Amino acid sequence: MKQLPVLQPVIFTQPCAWSSDTQTLRLWLLPRVLELTFSAWDLEAFAHDCGWPGPPFRWDEERRFLLRCELDAAFFHLYLGSEEEWRRQPAALTQAFPTARAAVSYILDTFPHVKRKDEEKFNGDYRTKRVILEIYDALTAAMQTGQPYQTRLDPPPADPRCCHPPRNP
Repeated sequence: MKQLPVLQPVIFTQPCAWSSDTQTLRLWLLPRVLELTFSAWDLEAFAHDCGWPGPPFRWDEERRFLLRCELDAAFFHLYLGSEEEWRRQPAALTQAFPTARAAVSYILDTFPHVKRKDEEKFNGDYRTKRVILEIYDALTAAMQTGQPYQTRLDPPPADPRCCHPPRNP
């Protein structure tokens, strides 16, 4: 089990490096995961277990895309570490990828199906890669400056305005 790439549970209780000092990683991740997963009434018990008392979230492709991009960028930071941590990696790795961001870029290029679909739909733009890298950079800047990351989502993740109407009693 120790060899599996699974984050230690304690990580989720620590302050979120790109958010306010009082927000844990769990509290940053939960609204994004909840909005992505709770999109139908049959998952109401799951939502209640997550502390969400409201109705499911409406399916909005653009919001879902941005939620996934924010989560992908966050997990790249969690798994690859800071630039300082990256520089302590084996020389063979840092020679191939001088920065963690270079590794992220390479990893995103290993999804040819996503790249092809994006380029067909967005006039040659590999939008998924571009947006994940933009958010990755914004998270990096937040960690370096101490200014919390500002989501592109309006309203923010798991906002009640993004929900279906309440169920009729």
